[in-house]
Amino acid sequence: MNLQSFLWEYGAKVPGYDVRVINEREARAAAGILGTLGMIVIFVGIGFNHTMVARVYLAFLFVDFTARIISPNYSPSLLLGKLVVQNQKPEYVGGLQKRFAWTLGWLISLPMMWWFVIHWDINFYKVLICVLCLLLTFLESAFGICVGCKLYKIMTKIDPAHCPGGVCEIRKKEPIQMFSPIQKVITALTVIGLVVGTYFFLAYTKPTTFFGEFLHEAVLTDSQLQKEKDAEFQREMEKEFGDDEEW
Repeated sequence: MNLQSFLWEYGAKVPGYDVRVINEREARAAAGILGTLGMIVIFVGIGFNHTMVARVYLAFLFVDFTARIISPNYSPSLLLGKLVVQNQKPEYVGGLQKRFAWTLGWLISLPMMWWFVIHWDINFYKVLICVLCLLLTFLESAFGICVGCKLYKIMTKIDPAHCPGGVCEIRKKEPIQMFSPIQKVITALTVIGLVVGTYFFLAYTKPTTFFGEFLHEAVLTDSQLQKEKDAEFQREMEKEFGDDEEW
């Protein structure tokens, strides 16, 4: 295999397609597997303060994305996804944009290898990168949204072929995809409820981790934060000198 074929001949050659392709069903299944494992790692790490689980997962993530950008035939998560959906009809998408997206994933996993696997040094911003990675896997597995594929067109100026869900092709929405007025109201109320509920939870729930504390402070204004600090100071003073005042 020469360099040109390595760079431009990525994916499988399928009759009827003018470019090499990837089975999107396998890719989404693999994203779901990685995302689920990542959530388990977060819960185990926070609940049991078990850093080894996180190190093993992030090392696996790096190896998996390294294998992906070389060939999808050697990625452990893609092979697991293939095993799960092997009886489903394939949905083919262009291979090059998927490889570009997975290369971005590899670039995200590269610094995490140093921060968390080789040299454990955790802080909020580094954890935020991990959360970003999980968010991308969630978008791909749940909604078929490949953020890296969208960046592929922006950064390379090349129109991708055979995108997930057919979003590359200009088409008119089917009737089942349209929203009725009642559906629009229900959807809007659901979104508002989620946003408001998340805000109240972050604003009025006492955080117990540094990540929760950061989010708590992020949703409050400076005056609210000052008021909260004053109230906490007042409680501490009453706790310390309350008995003296009774005398």
